[in-house]
Amino acid sequence: MADPVQAPPDHKPAQALPVVVKKYANRRLYNTESSSYITLDNLAEMVRNGRDFVVYDAKTGDDITRGVLTQIIVEEEGKGQNLLPTEFLRQLIGFYGGSMQGLVPQYLEQAMAAFSDQQEQMRSAMQKTMGSIFPFGNMEEVGRQNMAMMERAFSMFAPFHRPDENTPPGAPQPGAGAASEAELLRRENQRLRAELAAAQAKSRG
Repeated sequence: MADPVQAPPDHKPAQALPVVVKKYANRRLYNTESSSYITLDNLAEMVRNGRDFVVYDAKTGDDITRGVLTQIIVEEEGKGQNLLPTEFLRQLIGFYGGSMQGLVPQYLEQAMAAFSDQQEQMRSAMQKTMGSIFPFGNMEEVGRQNMAMMERAFSMFAPFHRPDENTPPGAPQPGAGAASEAELLRRENQRLRAELAAAQAKSRG
């Protein structure tokens, strides 16, 4: 009897270890992974890219990651990002030394985790929805296409149509009469269909 076929073990990629950064007395930050000095902007970029790191005081060996992250926030706020509302900062300061201080960190972590999950779900839903309608996936291009289509669609309505200053008096205007409006709608519908087909063909190519 043949031996049962065993499925290969499920090897999951190991999560990268945090980058160790040392901070010296001259406030310089040293990345031990790349063997180079870095700045707070570099650390902020690492956070945005999802790369974890820890910062140690080069002299004492103390973990000062929290303080460095706070410095990054101060730097970003100083650039005019204004991510933290003034009233929120006042409330946060008010919790220091109070009876609720121990609960605030856990609450903020859970709130930010929930916000991140909702943001990712919204982004995924938007990509699926827009991807099925506009396969080329370039959101900027989608915006330009939509604006162009909307402008042409609005221009078809005769009540809002402004005659060209160069058009001789008495000349028939586009959209004058039910027949001409119907013809304009038909032509515009054909044009929009052609543009959408061309965009889909471009995305496949």
